[in-house]
Amino acid sequence: MPKLSHKADQMPASPIRKLMPSADIAMQKGLNVYHLNIGQPDIPSPLQSIEAMHEWNIPVLAYTRSEGTLEYREALTTYYHGKGFSDLTPSNFMVTNGGSEALLFTLSLIANAGDEIIIPEPFYANYNGFSVQTDVNVVPISASIESGFALPDIADFEKKITDKTRAIVICHPGNPTGYLYSKEELDKLRDLVLKHDLYLISDEVYREFTYDENHISVLAYPDLAQNAIVIDSESKRFSMCGIRLGAMISRNEELLAAAMKFAQARLSPVLVSQIIATAAHRESAGYLMQAKAEYSQRRNFVVDALNRIDGVFVPKPKGAFYCVAKLPVENAEDFAKWMLEDFEYNGETVMVAPNTGFYSTPNSGLDEVRIAYVLEISELDKAVKILEKGLEAYRAR
Repeated sequence: MPKLSHKADQMPASPIRKLMPSADIAMQKGLNVYHLNIGQPDIPSPLQSIEAMHEWNIPVLAYTRSEGTLEYREALTTYYHGKGFSDLTPSNFMVTNGGSEALLFTLSLIANAGDEIIIPEPFYANYNGFSVQTDVNVVPISASIESGFALPDIADFEKKITDKTRAIVICHPGNPTGYLYSKEELDKLRDLVLKHDLYLISDEVYREFTYDENHISVLAYPDLAQNAIVIDSESKRFSMCGIRLGAMISRNEELLAAAMKFAQARLSPVLVSQIIATAAHRESAGYLMQAKAEYSQRRNFVVDALNRIDGVFVPKPKGAFYCVAKLPVENAEDFAKWMLEDFEYNGETVMVAPNTGFYSTPNSGLDEVRIAYVLEISELDKAVKILEKGLEAYRAR
């Protein structure tokens, strides 16, 4: 039998999806499973996007420009002008098939095989996978759950910088933590990347969902014009994960020109996705305001409810729609699997994502899970009660 590549062996399984076989076992038993493992919003996509699909009258679904349609990039430009970045033009946006492709492009553009990127952990689990695909090494710096996953000491970053370091990557607001970096923290990162001539890559796909403080983009720093790269996506903003549409945003013309070659190699982003997203951006303020208010209520409910469970600790996230829960168990993955395969409460159970997969350092976060509060409060209430009953039964075994 022919052998597979080293990358095939090194590619990590997704902590978000790896327990799906266990969830299938639960569902085959007829159990109702509350999916708190995956960031799939239940809020309906914008009505104007659904209407745009029904109103299509296009005889040929053709390629678009490699950088994305002008209409969609103009919609993004208008959106970012509304955020205060009035200097941006459509040429600052490289449209991609999901935020994932934007990150893959970015890592391929800035780093050679064996180069390094520094990332505060826990971080979006697929960063580990992207690093394998691009032969880039992740250098993690662990944030503490006790501090709510605040930025680690900047001196810890400086100690990790070598001649192979190419960038610092942040998820802002964070997935899985929901942490939102403050201006003081961003200032420190700004000073550090300028001192060492590094890129600062900021994954800002959850920027619309911040609850106690305003989001500050790395684009707000004029002196980072050549260093800052923003990753964006429509998936969570408009509850449209299935259209797989994102963008890489920069003021660095050399970077964008090089990105064009990667974009041309994969031909183009998906036409229908760009039509849907362009429609979503029309009169979107009310939609986004209502979504943010709903997630804020869910956050307040689920964090308070989880913290009332004996032995559970959850720092209050400032953004996104996730929280990390520290559980009174030794191995949260074993517990999560047991919940699906061996436990039920009134014919129901819960699926969560083991948080160890959101770290790069081995054996970190073993007693943590990520919970996505993407269900209505009435369902979150039931899910938390099931989780509490499950913890009681699991610990009593």
